[in-house]
Amino acid sequence: MDGDTRVIETPRLVLRPMRLADVDDLLHLFGDPVVMAAFASDPFDRRQMEQWVERNLEHQERFGYGLFSVIRQTDGALIGDCGLERLEDESVELGYDLRRDCWNQGFATEVAAAVRDHAFHVLNLPRLISLIRQGNIASRRVAEKIGMRHEADLTRYERDYWRFAIDREMATDDEGDQIRELTLR
Repeated sequence: MDGDTRVIETPRLVLRPMRLADVDDLLHLFGDPVVMAAFASDPFDRRQMEQWVERNLEHQERFGYGLFSVIRQTDGALIGDCGLERLEDESVELGYDLRRDCWNQGFATEVAAAVRDHAFHVLNLPRLISLIRQGNIASRRVAEKIGMRHEADLTRYERDYWRFAIDREMATDDEGDQIRELTLR
């Protein structure tokens, strides 16, 4: 969906639809073994990264939402992704991934809150979940900061996860006045 011009802007970041041209920048994230340890996955090579982006673009086309590329406003660098994915059980997962050099700066909370608000106020989705690898305390804290609550422990693809959830009714819009939906021309 390279022609899609919907953008979410937060105080420090811009979230825009992912495109095939993002592969090299995303490879800095998904090619990092420390980052990929959170997925219990080996780092991606270029072909795997291309396939991953293509799958996201197909998801975006099919459901009308997907992952955004996260761009830092100060320098225009693509530092990660954040967005929504419909899972096999029809639930919608909010996910976020950032380059390691961008950890512990509040970026994950900022983009997760923006996507939460977009999901509830623009897409009108009733509920979101996040599946977080057990032991990933940083991601768990992000989920809690945006109002998600621990709902269950589960095993998926032979890995243990915490499932966090938030319903539209329980969502607070603490950052909503800072988030603007833009259409670029």
